[in-house]
Amino acid sequence: MSILIVPGYQGSGAAHWQSWLHQQHTDSRRLTGVDWQRPVLFRWARAIRDELLAAREPVTVVAHSFGCLAAAVAVEQCPQKVAGVVMVAPADPQRFSVWGKRTHWRAFAKGVDQHLPLNGLGVPGVLVGSRNDPWMALDDAAALAERWRLSFYDAGLAGHINADSGYGPWPWITDLLANTDLVTRSRLVDRQQPVRFYS
Repeated sequence: MSILIVPGYQGSGAAHWQSWLHQQHTDSRRLTGVDWQRPVLFRWARAIRDELLAAREPVTVVAHSFGCLAAAVAVEQCPQKVAGVVMVAPADPQRFSVWGKRTHWRAFAKGVDQHLPLNGLGVPGVLVGSRNDPWMALDDAAALAERWRLSFYDAGLAGHINADSGYGPWPWITDLLANTDLVTRSRLVDRQQPVRFYS
């Protein structure tokens, strides 16, 4: 299985679960060609799309935070090149404009929600949300999963599901990726974690 790892705004450091996942899978690669400090939706989406189109076989995309938004745009453009997606702790699209992260001097700029796919992405996948994620409320994450026709996984009180919230080595994600269709309910519910799984 070929895996494309898509970090979010400011990238994923050495202690992040995405870096751990990259080390665990020799068939994985990390997105390159973007500025991690400048989350510009269409630039990131183009870089992801280029990676997908260059792949010899369908790719499983594993994205985090802002990377989920850019990945959704890219996947919608070439679903035939994607085996499945895992979107972890997506960032609120209202916190970004087409120029990057919204700040006080960009408060007038619209969020990027209007540029995201309105319907299903055309691929199987799971979106993982957290009950205390400072970047997106759980209900909003669930709504995004429904909008993109992805199964939804409630990870409980998991923060932004990054290194700061204790997510370095994360065996659960490798278990999920080992499930070839990414949406088999029983494999997920059987895990001994305070979570719920919706599809």
